[in-house]
Amino acid sequence: MEPLKFGVIGCSRIAKRSVIPAILKSEFTELEIIGSASDGKVKEFAKEFKCKKFGSYEDVFSDDSIDAVYISTPIGTHAELSNRATAAGKHVYVEKSATYSLTNAREMVESAKQNNVRLMEGFMFRFHPQHQKVKELISENKIGQLVAFNGSFGFPAFPEGDIRYNDLKGGGFLNDSGCYPICASRMIFDEEPISVGCTLRYNQADNPVDVKGTSVLIYENNKNASISFGNGNYYQAKYEVWGTDGVISTDRAYSVPPDFTTKINLQYNTENNWEGRKNDTFKIQPKDHFLEILDTFCMEITGTKNSSYNFEDELLKQAKVMEAHRHSSNTEKQVFLSEL
Repeated sequence: MEPLKFGVIGCSRIAKRSVIPAILKSEFTELEIIGSASDGKVKEFAKEFKCKKFGSYEDVFSDDSIDAVYISTPIGTHAELSNRATAAGKHVYVEKSATYSLTNAREMVESAKQNNVRLMEGFMFRFHPQHQKVKELISENKIGQLVAFNGSFGFPAFPEGDIRYNDLKGGGFLNDSGCYPICASRMIFDEEPISVGCTLRYNQADNPVDVKGTSVLIYENNKNASISFGNGNYYQAKYEVWGTDGVISTDRAYSVPPDFTTKINLQYNTENNWEGRKNDTFKIQPKDHFLEILDTFCMEITGTKNSSYNFEDELLKQAKVMEAHRHSSNTEKQVFLSEL
């Protein structure tokens, strides 16, 4: 098949470090044009990646040679830019979190459907093989019946003035980091939560944003997920799955460099006592999950290979759970997803 020609919207760190390199590496994609609100920045990006075409956002949307658009701008701008791209007949791969409201998510999906194009949220971590190993161990009944998921994602503070501290542009760390373990719990349990109880903690600013948070998601059959996330913490990016007969844990679950060997630890009993506890460790070879998600996106669009899930349905389901977190924190009450 011919590679899909990509237009890039935004000159972010993640675009520079991970996604554009993956576009250049993939056999299914081709970097065609880069668009930015800043003339100086887009010229730098274009030069670095040897991209001959660059300009404004509109230059990307109006380029008839473009098949798909990658959006990597502040979260508060995603909905408008996605809708402009889909209205122009472009498929859209949008950075997580796709948006900051369920209403916007529904509008984005509807625009994509009306214009017969696809829309995918960029949770690249889902495509790292370590999670398939976790699910394989669960399916082999290595830890018995599932009881709980415990996930955390936090890191040292970003510099003052970072876009994540700008509430007017969809900032906050529920959108930036909490979304990962929330999504992971849904992926591991392979179902949607019944309810969410969430507490967000805000910084002291003219337009305060959440900088830390905790939540508990209640799932069917008495399963639960406890989530911790935030800015200004010792770096952690992991989860564990607790079962009636054992525990599976990851050491680096969400943001994984392409040359990093991950580990899955399985703890279980051979006898019903402390001395009978055993540990097995599984090393997962390095994999570029940014490349994997891009390839999946392109193969689904071209009909080369079907994805394991529906992009648009998944975006809406994640947006609904995120909305429940915001409502719960704002009202200081448990929120049932059936209410949204």
